[in-house]
Amino acid sequence: MSGHAQEPSSVPEDDLAPTETTGYKVGQQKTLEELARLDAEDDSLARWKASLGINPAASASTSGSGPNVEILSLSLTAPSRPQPIVFDLTDPAKVKSLKSSPVVIKEGVDYSVELKFKVNHGLVSGLKYLQVVRRMGANLDKLEEMIGSYGPSPEPVVKKLVAEESPSGMIARSGSYTVRSRVIDDDKHVHCDFEWVFKLAKEW
Repeated sequence: MSGHAQEPSSVPEDDLAPTETTGYKVGQQKTLEELARLDAEDDSLARWKASLGINPAASASTSGSGPNVEILSLSLTAPSRPQPIVFDLTDPAKVKSLKSSPVVIKEGVDYSVELKFKVNHGLVSGLKYLQVVRRMGANLDKLEEMIGSYGPSPEPVVKKLVAEESPSGMIARSGSYTVRSRVIDDDKHVHCDFEWVFKLAKEW
């Protein structure tokens, strides 16, 4: 799933604004072939480009299809849960249903968001995950974490983010929580933007 949310969101757009990288300016994007040739004699730069999968031979033949960054799934993982809760983000109908089908999260446990994505045919710089949790119209929590920079690869990337602790207590268990999740890069391209809902319970 890519692009902006299609329906009005219960989480204001301003709440999803990422922190600006100091000194970073959005510039003209270069092709992988241009990047591969850039400062070819610089060993440290060559190692960095190699870590992103950029090299002259590969970049010339890279011809992935679809969106540059394809977010395949978001999962909730926890040591206290045998299997993760997986959101399939490749099916628009399933993504839309997340707003009306709350998932259950056990109160007072550590859990992590795990993203699975593919970079198809270009370099993506400064990929970042943003998440805002709201309840009864008020923001309760905001998570912002850097995912990294990646070059194209046929294999999906799986990135587990920092663990957070779910709220606990009788009041916390009443009602539901709305979460808006977004994946954005340094060039302000939104690669994924959707909402999901959870409820807290004494057990998973």
